[in-house]
Amino acid sequence: MKRLLSILSAFVIILIFFGLIFHRDIPVQTPKHIYKQSSPALPQREPDTTVTINGVDYYKSGANDGKFGGVFFMSTIGEGPKTFNPFNAMDATSSTMGGIMYDGLLTSNPITGDVIPLLAKEYSISPDGLEYIIKLRHGITWSDGRPITAEDVIYTYKEIIFAGLGNTSTRDMMVINGKLPEIYKVDDYTIRFILSKPFAPFLRQLSTPIAPKHIFKPVSDKGSDAFNTFLSTDINPKELVTSGAFRLKEYVPAQRVIYERNPNYYKINGRNEKLPYLDKLVYFIVADLNNEILKFEAKELNMINLRGSNVARYKAKEADSDYTVYNLGPDTGTMFITINLNNRKNKDGKWNVNPTKQKWFNNKYFRAAIDYALDRESMVMNIANGLGVPLFTAESLNSIYLNKSLKGHERDLNKARELLKEGGFYYDDKSRLRDTHGNLVEFDLFTNAGNTEREALGVMVKQDIEDLGIKVNFKPIEFNSLVNKLVNTYDYDMAIMGLTGSPLEPHSGKNVWNSSGPLHMFNQRPAGYSVDDRLPMEKELDYIFDEAALKTNFKDRKKLYDKYQEIIYEEKPMIYLYSPVRIIAARNYLKNLYPSALSGLGYNPEEIYIDKSKCVN
Repeated sequence: MKRLLSILSAFVIILIFFGLIFHRDIPVQTPKHIYKQSSPALPQREPDTTVTINGVDYYKSGANDGKFGGVFFMSTIGEGPKTFNPFNAMDATSSTMGGIMYDGLLTSNPITGDVIPLLAKEYSISPDGLEYIIKLRHGITWSDGRPITAEDVIYTYKEIIFAGLGNTSTRDMMVINGKLPEIYKVDDYTIRFILSKPFAPFLRQLSTPIAPKHIFKPVSDKGSDAFNTFLSTDINPKELVTSGAFRLKEYVPAQRVIYERNPNYYKINGRNEKLPYLDKLVYFIVADLNNEILKFEAKELNMINLRGSNVARYKAKEADSDYTVYNLGPDTGTMFITINLNNRKNKDGKWNVNPTKQKWFNNKYFRAAIDYALDRESMVMNIANGLGVPLFTAESLNSIYLNKSLKGHERDLNKARELLKEGGFYYDDKSRLRDTHGNLVEFDLFTNAGNTEREALGVMVKQDIEDLGIKVNFKPIEFNSLVNKLVNTYDYDMAIMGLTGSPLEPHSGKNVWNSSGPLHMFNQRPAGYSVDDRLPMEKELDYIFDEAALKTNFKDRKKLYDKYQEIIYEEKPMIYLYSPVRIIAARNYLKNLYPSALSGLGYNPEEIYIDKSKCVN
């Protein structure tokens, strides 16, 4: 009873401060209809523009003019990056760390989601939707002073992405009916892409980083082995040549990543001064969420993502503190249990997985029973302190493609037991679940150690499933080891994982749902492996993601993406848990923060500055 009262008290405090009312039915018209205003009210900014000064096409910031100097301290949980090569990144940390240093041709407006130029000055699309003309900014340079030209763009797409070097996700998502786009140099600052068919997601694919040809080509010419180790974490920072606002200054494994301002960055403020304002950007590598909290409270961090259990306390202390708490609405990512359906043998004829378990996992009734055994409402209350909503769909709750007809269900152990019986399972005289051959049902459940939210979820999931007479061995392990199991060795049973997502473009998840995708976790295939053994649902998903990308009308695309969500909901190769609300605390001396339900907070480090008059010691 005390535990329940504690939960309810925290929940009431949160509701009083945030005025939160959660609606399961979220409008699905355009991005502007779904992004709730954060608390406090959104600050305003002028639009970004392009200005030409002495022949250089600068990107002019619409943010308030600030002061130069200072350091922005943030954190990342886990073991740190595995690489600084943005084309090799397979995990979110490595992708973030590499992405800081390399810009793409285009990007998404962090508030509205509209596609806008970045390294490009402008773009145009032919009336038939087959030709894209990209014009680069004249006069902008790499950090070593060499000009950024069409040669860099042509090289990046032809010799890295289309050649299949590094992480092939970008290439895979640009395949149109089995064909890659053609790319041509028009002049030193103009590139032309030719598509075989109109392809709705194409513009957003052009946000991928561009590589400096004069640095990368000598390595890529040596082949994939050389490229896969290029810009590894033991790189000498002085060897890096970048285009982003910051470049690597120092990396201390398992401790910190330090970036310094790029003096050749092409974005300027209203006074025509080169950004960024900050001297340095520092990411502390912390082992777990508790250490992250301790660092924030010790004022070693400028910003922190708050989990549900901490929100009420931080909000209650906000008025007398040096920080502000921002409510950004439902998370744009998803949290789920992935179930290993891979029943293939290795080339040497040995199993990476237990064939007995694979019969259970490939049993649709078994997967559905697991789903009905989960108490999502308790997860939301006990782990997120009420700041969340149960999740049943592969699209996040703020996706414009969310299938609102999938309402989900409450926990129902009787239903779960009926499903197990239909699937051929039975209970022995000790109420333990056995399969048709009399084998006791027991499996391992993994997640990444150090993420206390997922560890707490694992404990609850274990308890929920064990109520069905199943023994669950919960095993938190180091994140990189977990990723290796999911996408390389396939030696896992079930795992609690999360994926970042785009509320604007489901095609960004093709690498998860396509049967040969590099993140097709529930039935991962080695590179080059035949897809002749596709499951019926995999065949449908392959068709949907290929077909939906060719539709340029929103309604036509939504019908197909509604269907893909229905398939995942019915087949349950991945079982979704809940969607937390994103709550972030940021120091009051950080200026030019523009909270966004789409992009979060702190996504614009090149514009952020420190108002030293607001600093509190």
